[in-house]
Amino acid sequence: MENNKDLVQVQETQKTTWDEALEKESWVGPLVDIYETDEAYTLIADMPGVSKENVRIKLEDGDLIIMGRIDYNERISQRYILNETQIGNFYRKFHISDGVDDSKIDARLENGQLIIHMPKHERLKPKTIEIK
Repeated sequence: MENNKDLVQVQETQKTTWDEALEKESWVGPLVDIYETDEAYTLIADMPGVSKENVRIKLEDGDLIIMGRIDYNERISQRYILNETQIGNFYRKFHISDGVDDSKIDARLENGQLIIHMPKHERLKPKTIEIK
């Protein structure tokens, strides 16, 4: 009987708010690549199994916070032959430079990857000075 109670708890956590989920659910850090060009920084986070509706991106006190929630019921009920990935929601927090123009940050979710484009402020972009 105790195992049945645990299963009910997992199903109930799907209906929690994001703040409640942070406290009650399992979270893992997604694999992330970050690269820089002269114009911007780009962050790519692997979030397999997360739909666009279940992604949250926040800017808070100079930190970029990314969160993605999976469908626990589906993932836990799988009959795994091999399971090398951790089962959990995704959460990472990054301190971003004040050189990022946060009013122009944009994001998209493609093929299980969250792609965040963070343009640099004009003052940080390289400039060519013309000789007169």
